[in-house]
Amino acid sequence: MRQPQSGPPVEVAVYTVKPQEVVFTKDLAGRTSAYQLAEIRPQVTGIILKRMFTQGSIVKKGQQLYQIDPATYKAAYESAAASLVRAQADVKAVEPKLARYSRLVEMGGVSRQVYDDTVAALAQAKADVAVAKANLAAAKINLDYTKVFSPISGRIGKSSVTKGALVTANQITALAVVQNLDQIYVDVNQSSEELLVLKKGLTNPEEHSMVRLFIGKDGTPYDLEGKLLFSDATVDQSTGMVQLRVLFPNPDNDLLPGLFVRARVEQSRREKAIVVPQQSVVRNADGSVFVWVVDKENIVKHRNITVLQAIKDQWLVSSGLAPGDRVVVAGLQKISNQAKVT
Repeated sequence: MRQPQSGPPVEVAVYTVKPQEVVFTKDLAGRTSAYQLAEIRPQVTGIILKRMFTQGSIVKKGQQLYQIDPATYKAAYESAAASLVRAQADVKAVEPKLARYSRLVEMGGVSRQVYDDTVAALAQAKADVAVAKANLAAAKINLDYTKVFSPISGRIGKSSVTKGALVTANQITALAVVQNLDQIYVDVNQSSEELLVLKKGLTNPEEHSMVRLFIGKDGTPYDLEGKLLFSDATVDQSTGMVQLRVLFPNPDNDLLPGLFVRARVEQSRREKAIVVPQQSVVRNADGSVFVWVVDKENIVKHRNITVLQAIKDQWLVSSGLAPGDRVVVAGLQKISNQAKVT
């Protein structure tokens, strides 16, 4: 052991160790997707008479987007309405006859067979009314389907058809796509083992599951935090990876579907962790590490420590230091064991 230096005290800078909360995070690659997406398809066949929106604009839920030629469906509706009126008239014709026959059959004025036939005729007439009402309702539905509405609010893309185009019911090609971008999903992948560690590391996942987002190659940070949705996690059976979904607010529609992003997900927290600046740690040739600690008499002493991992510009220390220890962070080249410092 070296003897204390006889020269003047060496001036150094120290860092006083104090316990603090440390958040462990992991960056995961992901891609954005729309919070809500609706592919607009016709439910009846016909000719497009009019497109009633501006491509790329914001549309509201229930706003009409297209008008399909309603002529044939209007005619079918009117025919169904006429059939209902005729069926109702048949009921009105049979009802009084049955009322008369019900009295006459007791007096023998009509035969039981005639009475039974009249009862059956009334039942048939009422059934015809029910069928006519159903046909009228179906015709009304088809007539209403000639007006194509948006099921959600959001931004609508380009139209795949123009005025005069023939569209068919439930066709594969969508007429247009509406996307709600007020919020947006970011889907990231993590191994199932890491997901278990993540859930155990967060004492209250509902409160400590906020995620930061970085966009583009330069890692531009997104201003708003997202929330990790554990309930939406799905496992890919071929790879064993878990797809996690993060929901981010997107009030200005800055984030668009399909972007490649990097999500910084909180993995765990340590309430009373001991950390020291990285410049204070000295590594030996055998891989062990130590720091210079200044005692109450301002004497420098060599202290072996164990570090776990780097956290930004600090090392997380698992042993060797205690709260209140003063660690030299500047002037390390000028000191030695048992040296007097100021």
